[in-house]
Amino acid sequence: MTPGKRLFDILFSLYLMAFLAPVFVMVTWNVWRRQGRPIFHGSERMKTTTESFVLWKYRTMQPVPSDSGVTGGDKAARVTDYGKALRQRRLDELPQLWNILRGDISFVGPRPPLRRYVEMFPDLYARILASRPGVTGLASLIFAPHEDRHLARTTTPTQTEAVYIGICIPRKARLDLLYHRHRSFWLDVKLISWTTARFFPDRLRPRRKGRPV
Repeated sequence: MTPGKRLFDILFSLYLMAFLAPVFVMVTWNVWRRQGRPIFHGSERMKTTTESFVLWKYRTMQPVPSDSGVTGGDKAARVTDYGKALRQRRLDELPQLWNILRGDISFVGPRPPLRRYVEMFPDLYARILASRPGVTGLASLIFAPHEDRHLARTTTPTQTEAVYIGICIPRKARLDLLYHRHRSFWLDVKLISWTTARFFPDRLRPRRKGRPV
């Protein structure tokens, strides 16, 4: 990560923490009132092929002790009603501003993977994680809706794992590596603007002209 990008991450995350303080209070209160504790969910993710950190989100699912892997159709019944609303606008990811401020992730980059997938594909993730992981990115914006549809059709953890490994990882990797080759400050600004548009109703969202790269 360049010093300029790191400075942008620090300043912009501090600004958003202050600007969105009322939203943090409202969402935290609603999660506690509607779902109880814990309010937040921490998941081990990888910053590099050897460095891990805890990625924070608002809890959107009923917790179980043996939970592992990505979320597919086999876990759909555990997603709470309020959790679905948070996920739809990506408000569950607001606590990741803290991860950005700490330097675990950036605003833009590949989504930080689980350790198990990095250990399965170390060479691939060594290339992907040459870019600092981020809250949003090319793969998140382009492939995420397709990933959701693929995973929604799964009914068992085995099916979810097979779909994620066989379909999602290769396709997201191509987009993450494309971002790595073309990354720039202005590309990051575009990806951030398209991501924040998700917080607004469809009729108020800016329209994209063509693909981001």
